[in-house]
Amino acid sequence: MKDHMTPAARPANPRFSSGPCAKIPGFTLDMLAGAPLGRSHRAAPGKGKLKRAIDLTREVLGVPADYRIGIVPASDTGAVEMAMWAMLGARPVEMLAWESFGEGWVTDAVKQLKLADAKVTRADYGRLPDLAVVDWDRDVVFTWNGTTSGVRVPNGDVIPADRAGLTICDATSAAFAMELPWSKLDVTTFSWQKVLGGEGGHGVLILSPRAVERLETFTPDRPLPKIFRMTKGGKLIEGIFQGETINTPSMLCVEDYIVALQWAQSIGGLPALIARAEANAKAVRDFCDARDWIANLAEDPATASTTSVCLRFTDPAIRDGAAFAKAVAKRLETEGVGLDLGAYRDAPPGLRIWCGSTVEASDVEALLPWIEWGYRAELAAQA
Repeated sequence: MKDHMTPAARPANPRFSSGPCAKIPGFTLDMLAGAPLGRSHRAAPGKGKLKRAIDLTREVLGVPADYRIGIVPASDTGAVEMAMWAMLGARPVEMLAWESFGEGWVTDAVKQLKLADAKVTRADYGRLPDLAVVDWDRDVVFTWNGTTSGVRVPNGDVIPADRAGLTICDATSAAFAMELPWSKLDVTTFSWQKVLGGEGGHGVLILSPRAVERLETFTPDRPLPKIFRMTKGGKLIEGIFQGETINTPSMLCVEDYIVALQWAQSIGGLPALIARAEANAKAVRDFCDARDWIANLAEDPATASTTSVCLRFTDPAIRDGAAFAKAVAKRLETEGVGLDLGAYRDAPPGLRIWCGSTVEASDVEALLPWIEWGYRAELAAQA
């Protein structure tokens, strides 16, 4: 590509936001015609849809039969906080943080719950802490994929099968795009708005038998709001995990989630979803590897995210990295070729490209020359 030549190709879908994320390919509102609108979610049609969403989640993700799956309020945040408020305090806890959302869970544990024996283990953006030295006999709270840092846990090998503590995993940017080792995860959370491009406001909470045991044997010494309560009389409220939601869900959003899950099945299920995200991320990785002015924020390629791919400009000629990155992102948005590409506000300056499973590889490939165009145009403007 010549210095300021405008690329010929344009992404058919310029939506690369890391949440809410791109809808499934070919999405139209007509796909939601089966939603039981204007009906109670407790009526048979509504309960049937909620149960269908839970069953499809189990099928697509391969969740073990003895794990409970519940649809809960307040997106992934609500799901994580339900688990933390209801379960933490029975054992010492270790909080792992290497990006902004992990830091949010640290704040909850240390400043809100005020857990007496909470150890905090941190790493800078672009890095993971040494997971081999984590004390898995504590309850451990961590993100599987750092949405704002572009760094992910590569696998669950380091988590011992005979751990005494619970693992509470925020998997919101990983579920449906990465392998999750269910035997190593006791609480897993995500929201529909990430990898499957669903609408916001609803979370999914998946509990192992060990997590259920904790709920039924531990009573926290703190008041629990109604939307955090998962037991009654010392027993799990099983209805929550059969489609009887704690509060009123949007049946339109439930229908949208079901449509996305059915699309996932139609293309080959979880293996196909993972392959799509990996192909998208590889296109970005190859682009960066061939250039000396841009790089992945993840320092170790083995830990680089395949969904929220975070990039940094490395050209020493750039005087103000934050201003430069914002200007490039603005150019791409003005051109209508890349929307919502700016790095998260708490992250190092740069770009963030959502490469999750609903994004087409052809759109990622069409975007990349525009990033170079934006970089060179802004460099010239800065001169």
